[in-house]
Amino acid sequence: MDGVKVDFIAVGGSRNPAAADWDTNGSGLLAFGAGNNIAIWNPSDLNYKGITDLLAGHTDVVNVVKFLPTTGSSKIRILSGSADKTIRLWESSFDAPLQFQELETISAHVSSINCIAIVPGFHGFASGSADGTIKIWRFTEENASVGEVDLVQTIELRPKYIPLALSLAVLHDSSILLAAAGTKSTIQVYVSSSDQFTQVASLSGHEGWIRSLAFVSETDDERGDLILASASQDKYIRLWRIHEGEELPAISSAASDPALGLLGRSLSNKAHRFQTASSKYSITFEALLLGHEDWIYTAAWRKWHGKLQLLSASADNSLAVWESDPQSGVWVCIARLGEVSAQKGATTATGSTGGFWIGLWSPSGDSVASLGRTGSWRLWKREDSSDMWSQQVAVTGHTKEVKSLTWSKNGDYLLTTSSDQTTRLFAEWKRDDGSRSWHEFSRPQIHGYDLNCIDTISDTQFISGADEKLLRVFDEPSAVAKLLARLCKIQRSAEISLPDAANIPVLGLSNKAIQAIEEHEVLEDNKRDEREAPDPASVVHKSTLDLDHPPLEDHLARHMLWPEREKLYGHGYEISAVAASHDGSIIATACRASSIDHAVIRLYETKDWRELKPPLKSHSLTVHNLRFSPDDEYLLSVGRDRQWTIFQRDKDDQSTYRQAAMEPKGHSRMILDCTWAPLMTDAKVFATAGRDKKINLWRLGQNNATNYHTITSSSAVTAIDFLPDEVDGCIVLAYATEEGALAICAFSSSTPFLKEDAFEKAISPSSTVSRLNWRPRRHGEDGANSHLAVASDDGSVRLYDVPIKNWLKPSIEALGDW
Repeated sequence: MDGVKVDFIAVGGSRNPAAADWDTNGSGLLAFGAGNNIAIWNPSDLNYKGITDLLAGHTDVVNVVKFLPTTGSSKIRILSGSADKTIRLWESSFDAPLQFQELETISAHVSSINCIAIVPGFHGFASGSADGTIKIWRFTEENASVGEVDLVQTIELRPKYIPLALSLAVLHDSSILLAAAGTKSTIQVYVSSSDQFTQVASLSGHEGWIRSLAFVSETDDERGDLILASASQDKYIRLWRIHEGEELPAISSAASDPALGLLGRSLSNKAHRFQTASSKYSITFEALLLGHEDWIYTAAWRKWHGKLQLLSASADNSLAVWESDPQSGVWVCIARLGEVSAQKGATTATGSTGGFWIGLWSPSGDSVASLGRTGSWRLWKREDSSDMWSQQVAVTGHTKEVKSLTWSKNGDYLLTTSSDQTTRLFAEWKRDDGSRSWHEFSRPQIHGYDLNCIDTISDTQFISGADEKLLRVFDEPSAVAKLLARLCKIQRSAEISLPDAANIPVLGLSNKAIQAIEEHEVLEDNKRDEREAPDPASVVHKSTLDLDHPPLEDHLARHMLWPEREKLYGHGYEISAVAASHDGSIIATACRASSIDHAVIRLYETKDWRELKPPLKSHSLTVHNLRFSPDDEYLLSVGRDRQWTIFQRDKDDQSTYRQAAMEPKGHSRMILDCTWAPLMTDAKVFATAGRDKKINLWRLGQNNATNYHTITSSSAVTAIDFLPDEVDGCIVLAYATEEGALAICAFSSSTPFLKEDAFEKAISPSSTVSRLNWRPRRHGEDGANSHLAVASDDGSVRLYDVPIKNWLKPSIEALGDW
């Protein structure tokens, strides 16, 4: 379909230390694994467009992403490795940096790809896999323009260990040095000879798995020493010096200095010697970097004003910048970024919620980016004038399947919910200069169960259902309301009284309302036992909530929760569907079921949050979705039993619904979704979609409904939604499939089918679409373009700008001529 644009993509990063890279060849792009896809982001973009593309091709989680050196070339190339056992080569050009094409798929490994190493000067790369091998590859063509690569060597490591980290370096005589490590505490060093690598050293000293290796040249002199940094799960970083010549470097004797006492004697200073065709070298232990309190996942070098600096990322929720003291030569931490110890909470030993998995230098060296355990990125920029690091706006997103989404009643913001056990609020940041961009502005619910469904009750209230058999209702706090008003120009009614903020008590699942106080205030709590330590999360200062930019990950995880209003009980199994009436007075819910007793639809009124009994019985298996008609007169349900049912509201008792129509064989296989068309004068129209690859359109009569049109798809139809308003007398339906394909159809009053068009595959999700939702038309909009929000099992939330009027215009004109 022509003219469709992707306005926004939200997706979280893969939690693998090698799953991201920042291009140093001039494009400024940062690529990272996001589930089965590769996300492309430009962190230095002043317009904050965020993720601009998702490269689809891998069939399992992407573990490794590396930009290939392309000095002097007009191409941008990426190597990616995945749990699907393949390595893929992608290419784009500087003229069109967001149009990557897959050049080649390499399938020589027989297990998950864990690491890839590249280096300028080596016309190839090394790959390490869970199959216990390292494979050495060389490009067939000098410029690798056709993407062909040849396997030149396989190094067997099993049963010794599985490689998790690789690094390559070029020696001055053009020999290549390879360091490899992984599920063992030693580092294997190989050197190339006649295009084959031979092991020359085994470096011991670490006491845990080694997660990252990085070579760097100490000076710009081509005959200068190399330094190898190794980061381990033993919480330490070790530095190793590779020196040319028979004599050992003077600094290597530092470890035997008696001033170091017992620590010095425990550090091995053994020299490992090897030689290439023309030179002799030694490898000696250089330094031990202490300071992290948990596993260290990545280590990355940069040269800054003639100095070497090392960036490390750890599960202790911190990044550290290390530098050698010019006087003593001792390596010290000169900057620490992230979270202070008192706030970080649990770590790896208890299944932590925090931790930094990746740390990257920017190409210019004045910024660092880090991926946290929540799948969100943090970005820091160094200010030369103050020598301080300030955190910048970065990208966030879900890390698992996005199960449902819904717009607020007036379309101001989008709520999404996922199997990653979070609910997220996305809205448009509107700046004074007229520029706009979408961001996550709140994380209303951080839960202990997978979240399955969500709907908005009003502009300040929503309800969600999870695997815990009950539903929870949340109210918008004033902190979020003020932030949305200030940055997104979303105004709220002055009459609504909102709580300040919310937090989750220790060992709790319910968000509790808390009070925001001034910096100098102390929250009175006369009832608290003095022997109990105060919960720092129970208090938030107003200044913390007063932001002039979208919330950073620290704010989202701690201060942007919504307090819980109510719990709704009654179901015996996991919640599968929820719907709120358009007037916000009735909630309809259903749960997973294998019998008619549990496949009931329960109704709740929102005034006193009472269940309206008896529950509605019709289905015999799980109800997949529920939808109220635009006027709330009817409630439509579809389910696993292939049946749809319509319940009609009692004219005298507005809280009572009774069965009005039913079709026990609405589809030949289970029905997955349903939707109502905008109200029309002649009849009410609704649609159902099923695993039988069909969408059936139904016209509701007095006591039944007739199927007046069927749309056939190439795969199971998993999500459908009608545009809430007519466009030039036509109704528009969007649908999506199990394979991620998206399409829209149009119907007019004079013909049951007018037009159908599919979205380009390049901008469509790579996996099953779980929910579609058109954005309600807001005041002042002409309806020329419409926004379609899409939730997918590939972990992404996508927002499309669809030119509905231009798309319909030729067909409507042709219909008029006819």
